[in-house]
Amino acid sequence: MNQGLINKGLTDVDYMQRALLLAEEAERNGEVPVGALIVLDQQVIAEGFNQPVSSHDPTAHAEILALRRAGASQKSYRLAGATLYVTLEPCAMCMTAMVHARIERVVFGAWDLRQGAAGSAFDLSHSAALNHRVDAFGGVLSDECGRMLRLFFESKRG
Repeated sequence: MNQGLINKGLTDVDYMQRALLLAEEAERNGEVPVGALIVLDQQVIAEGFNQPVSSHDPTAHAEILALRRAGASQKSYRLAGATLYVTLEPCAMCMTAMVHARIERVVFGAWDLRQGAAGSAFDLSHSAALNHRVDAFGGVLSDECGRMLRLFFESKRG
């Protein structure tokens, strides 16, 4: 993991490229290729990639693992001011965890029209029922992120 990477003019695209590398790691391990990282004060403080199959843990999504590691690194579950980058639009579990962690912003690649909780299937990022709002921005490197997922599932079906 490349925690501690300092932002020297890095953009959302740069961080998403790193998330894609993490997604490749998930795929090498037989997991759905999703990667995530968290940036706070222009520094990568945590990374994660999908591991629910290998860990026998349905909550081991890339975002959840990155949130756990970020909380440990900051010695707080509150991550105010942080941005979470992830290759696939977060599900309801992950989006709600970001709300509880007070993530400021989530940037994602591919849209998830069936389960996405940041505007596709539904939107928990701005739900009036929750006590925090997360600024959600999707579509960064969406073609690359979507292609990786599509090829993974085609290989499983074929």
